[in-house]
Amino acid sequence: MRNPTNLDTSVTECVWDYPRPPRLEPTARHLRVEFAGVTLADTRSAYRVLETSHPPVYYFPPSDVAMSHLVETPGSSFCEWKGQARYYSAVVGEKRLDRVAWFYPEPTPTFRPIRSYIAFYPEPMDACFVDGERVAAQPGDFYGGWITSDIVGPFKGAPGTRGW
Repeated sequence: MRNPTNLDTSVTECVWDYPRPPRLEPTARHLRVEFAGVTLADTRSAYRVLETSHPPVYYFPPSDVAMSHLVETPGSSFCEWKGQARYYSAVVGEKRLDRVAWFYPEPTPTFRPIRSYIAFYPEPMDACFVDGERVAAQPGDFYGGWITSDIVGPFKGAPGTRGW
């Protein structure tokens, strides 16, 4: 139906309105990750983590991920909110991307719902989508936020933002 007031009714989220510590919430948005001609992940049953100055990070249930294309990679990192993260590399045929996804095998109690769920860095992938919109990657090489047209910054991760 046409909007008779001609007002923009879209919802925009500012990452500076997100909380710290971060919030975990379920989302039914359609999320998809593509690499080397393969859909690595496709879901409408994800969670997203919202943290001040960061675009959302999406966590896919393992049942909606092509686990045959993920190989657990040595090493880990620690998040003060979620706990110890482990990493996956993506392998499709002869193509391999190292440490492009991560998961929390034993997250903190607040983040228990994302136990073993998988998050993907959008930058190295061929494409990542939210409701059909191709996402842009959060700046920098550490954070894995997904930027869509309904998310506004500025975003942590670019040079000079480490101390934010």
